[in-house]
Amino acid sequence: MKSNWHLLVFAWLMAAAATASALFIGEVMGMAPCVLCWYQRIFMFPLAVVLGMACYSDDRRGAIYGLVLALGGVMVAGYHTLLIAGFVSKAWIPCGSGVSCTEQKLEILNGLQIPWLSLTAFLAITLLLFVYIKRTSK
Repeated sequence: MKSNWHLLVFAWLMAAAATASALFIGEVMGMAPCVLCWYQRIFMFPLAVVLGMACYSDDRRGAIYGLVLALGGVMVAGYHTLLIAGFVSKAWIPCGSGVSCTEQKLEILNGLQIPWLSLTAFLAITLLLFVYIKRTSK
């Protein structure tokens, strides 16, 4: 195994924890996700699988594919965070009927909202994968 393999493992563990947390919130706690939360899940769920396979095979290409997914997640989670913070016009809300994208009801650790945590996870995974790819380049 390469000496930088631990960076890939940390990124996978973070993606797996975020996936498990999203499943717990939705399936166990019974909270329905908004449209933007679904889009974030679309990026996070396969990220956990891709990075898991990359860790198992110690394959740099899996990290590159994972980086693309993580960057997509950063964009969606960043937009969702800006929307909740009020920096994006309410006219640009993609949520029609159903759960509101701007009125989050679940806060963790004294006020941390789920989109903020999602953005943090995507940014950390992006950073870890970027460093891994940089250090393992030929």
